Amino acid sequence: MAQAPAPKAPASAPKATVTGPASGAALATDEQKEIYALGLSIFRSLGQFDLSGSEMEIVKRALSDAAAGKPAIDVNEWGPKIEQLAQARGTRVAEREKGASTAFLAKAAGESGAVKTDSGLVYRELTAGTGASPVATDRVKVNYRGTLVNGTEFDSSYRRNEPAEFALNQVIPCWTEGVQKMKVGGKARLVCPSKLAYGDQGRPSIPGGAALIFEIELLDVVKAP
Repeated sequence: MAQAPAPKAPASAPKATVTGPASGAALATDEQKEIYALGLSIFRSLGQFDLSGSEMEIVKRALSDAAAGKPAIDVNEWGPKIEQLAQARGTRVAEREKGASTAFLAKAAGESGAVKTDSGLVYRELTAGTGASPVATDRVKVNYRGTLVNGTEFDSSYRRNEPAEFALNQVIPCWTEGVQKMKVGGKARLVCPSKLAYGDQGRPSIPGGAALIFEIELLDVVKAP
């Protein structure tokens, strides 16, 4: 049976209501900055696909073709294959990250004062605390900074200028184990293998298979009743 023809594009595409600055120009208005942030968000969502420069050009072409109402392929045919591509690329990223993480964890474990636990966590005290140590059922108040092995910062309470507070048994296993080794007023560095963090799945700003590095300052412990 012949495939039904794709719906025709509108005779004329709707005109954009916002004009953007030329490439490289300053973002002058809040609305332009919001739209630029939209582009950054889209790029972040593409991280799992591990796209090369030439593949990014294909994505740009698709956006232009879609805006012009002239897509080169039928998205109804090829769209369902995206999940398969995501899985294959995700596996590739995770294996690469695990290789880099293994070397980083070995180096971190060899640093003066570092302790590697049975779980694989590498713990190093930076500043000794003098207060109470939490247990897994306690709530803790902390300042922290999280980075990837290449130094990229993916999260920071310092950047938000607001400490974080959470139950210690409701976070990644690396934190549950590592923060219990601290005392209030102390600072420590945790190097977490991916199995103690977000595993092969990762997160939007964290590749699958990635080891994570956290510098944590324990501000307070709220003891469980």
